[in-house]
Amino acid sequence: MTSNSKPNQFKQWLTLIAIIVAFAVNVLSNFFPLNGLTIGEISNSLFGEVKIIPANYAFAIWGLIYLGLFSLGIYQCLPSQRDNPRLQEMRDFLIMACVAQIIWVWVFLSRFFLPSLIAMVGILLALIAGYLSLNIGKERVPKRERWFVNAPLSIYLAWISVATIVNVAIFLESVDWNGWGILPQIWTAILLIIAGIIAVLMRINYQETAFPLVFLWAILAIAVRQFNESLIVLTALGVCLTISLVGLGSTVSHHSQVSDYNSSEDN
Repeated sequence: MTSNSKPNQFKQWLTLIAIIVAFAVNVLSNFFPLNGLTIGEISNSLFGEVKIIPANYAFAIWGLIYLGLFSLGIYQCLPSQRDNPRLQEMRDFLIMACVAQIIWVWVFLSRFFLPSLIAMVGILLALIAGYLSLNIGKERVPKRERWFVNAPLSIYLAWISVATIVNVAIFLESVDWNGWGILPQIWTAILLIIAGIIAVLMRINYQETAFPLVFLWAILAIAVRQFNESLIVLTALGVCLTISLVGLGSTVSHHSQVSDYNSSEDN
C-alpha cells in the first residue's frame, strides 16, 4: 500500500457517501417537503409563467442521473481505482457538487431563491472543474471508465447546466424583473439558442454524446410544456435539429479520421 492509499481510500468512501446522502435528501424532499410543497410544486405554483422550465416528465432524468452517479461511486470505490490519477481531483469536486446540491434543495424549498441560485452555480462550477479534471475527449481511456465515470458525470453536468439556466429565470421572476420590456417568449427563444450553442460546442470540443442528448431531452420538454407558443416550439425544434446534425456530422468525421489512421497504419 502506497503512502497515498489510505487518504485515497477515505476519499473513495467519502465520495460514495456524498452521493448517497444527496440522493437521500432529494428523495426525502419529495415525501417530506419543507413548508409543505415539493420542488416541482413550487415551480408549478409560483413560477408557472417561467417559460424555460421543462415539462414535468423531463425531471424523470434524475433517475438516470443517480443510476449513473451510483455506478460512478461504486466504480471509483474499487480497490483497483483507489490510486487512479484520473479520479483524484474528480472525487473532490464531486463531493463539493453533492454538498452544494443538498444546500440547494434546502434553500429552494425554503423559497430563498437568490441563495438557491448561488448554490446551483456552486454545483455547476464544481462539476465543470470535475469534468475538466478528467480530460474527457482529450485522452483515450478504457471503455469501462467511459461508461462508469465519463458518462455519469457528463449527464449530471448537462442537466445541472440546464437547471442553472432555469434557476436564473426563476430568480428573475421572483424579483419581478420586467425583462427590459422584451417578451418572455423572445427571452426563452434566446436561452434555447444559447443552450444549443453550448451543446454543439461540447460535441465539437469534447466529442460528447451524453451531454448533447441531455440538452435535446430538456429542450424538447420545454417545447412540450409551451406547445401553444409557436416561437418557442419552432426555436426548440430548430435548435434540436442543429444539435442532431452537428452530432451526426461530428460522428461521421470522427469515424473517417479513425479509418484513415488505421489505413495509414496498415501501409
